[in-house]
Amino acid sequence: MGMRMGLVPMQEACAKEGHPERAFRAVHVAGTNGKGSVSAMVERIAREADLRTGLYTSPHLCRFAERIRVNGEPISDADLDVQLERALAHEHLSFFETATLAAFLALRDARVDLALIEVGLGGRLDATNVLEKPLAAAITRIALDHTELLGDTLEAIAREKAAIAKPGLDIVIGPCSASVRAAIDEVAHAAGATVTAAEDDEEAARYLQNARIGLDGAHQRDNARIAYVLGRRIGATTEACARGIAEVKWPARLETLHTSAGDVLLDAAHNPDGAQALAAHLAARDPQKTALVFGTLADKAWPEMIDALAPRAAHRFYVAPKGRAATDPNAIAARRPGRVVSSVREAYDLASRAAPYVVACGSINVVGELRALLLDLPRDPPIAL
Repeated sequence: MGMRMGLVPMQEACAKEGHPERAFRAVHVAGTNGKGSVSAMVERIAREADLRTGLYTSPHLCRFAERIRVNGEPISDADLDVQLERALAHEHLSFFETATLAAFLALRDARVDLALIEVGLGGRLDATNVLEKPLAAAITRIALDHTELLGDTLEAIAREKAAIAKPGLDIVIGPCSASVRAAIDEVAHAAGATVTAAEDDEEAARYLQNARIGLDGAHQRDNARIAYVLGRRIGATTEACARGIAEVKWPARLETLHTSAGDVLLDAAHNPDGAQALAAHLAARDPQKTALVFGTLADKAWPEMIDALAPRAAHRFYVAPKGRAATDPNAIAARRPGRVVSSVREAYDLASRAAPYVVACGSINVVGELRALLLDLPRDPPIAL
């Protein structure tokens, strides 16, 4: 059924399955960027606190089972088959609703103590918002993305994401403007919730002074601060929070792979805000020694993305991601000159010969395909939902 925004079908399916979403404590994480990283950090913190964990994220890099993890590992194909069959019996559900129901069923059956649930899109009408009252919640960062569905201003998008608010819940938020904070406060307070800025947490500020963060990038400091606050709220010690954030692994977030041809940086940046963070990370590198493998889906603001990234790489290779309608690589090349190629493999082969440092980004499908190629990983057919 593709994409659909709304809660009623999901609520009805959960009721028929005995409300699997109520079987575990949950941390609900929304945001334009950073929500996957924060979810991964808090999940790792929870394991350091000796909790049996679940993690539900989307989309996946290589295999669908990556979306549903128990104690840090994707569920088995056998378990995935069972849960998808149960979810697919509810024929009125969309793709993401089916995936979310399967995740709730799997996490209930796995008897997890705590589940980290990443919002798929927005918040108010996202299938994950059937969670009645999470133990904790966060909004990581507000930026422009999916504007055709969420609104074309930061304030409008903030209102959609703030609608994960529930009575009595205090939502932790990352850095934002005064107008975005006001929009979040308005929606949260109307729902009987409160809002706390992670920046105002003095204990987290002290932690960050000497923090070791397992994920690269200056922007991960903001994510680590949020994760630390959430970690304390789930009952983890300061030591467990610090260990979890230091040891977290989250592929394709400024992930460096070392190959015989040179280093490859994989980053899931797929909107202008993410592209700007990646460009900042690359600022100290010589563009003449950097090659870019880039492709986007048609609904992304690719001109702003390539404008941010093109100055950081003198050698550019453009490819159409698989999965759903892609931006025409020729259009990208017309804006910022580069070579149009027919596949991710060809793009990488040419890029690795052009420069000792290759950067792949623009679409999670592009990054996932290249990661599978370089690490010889199995890969499911691409699904851009």
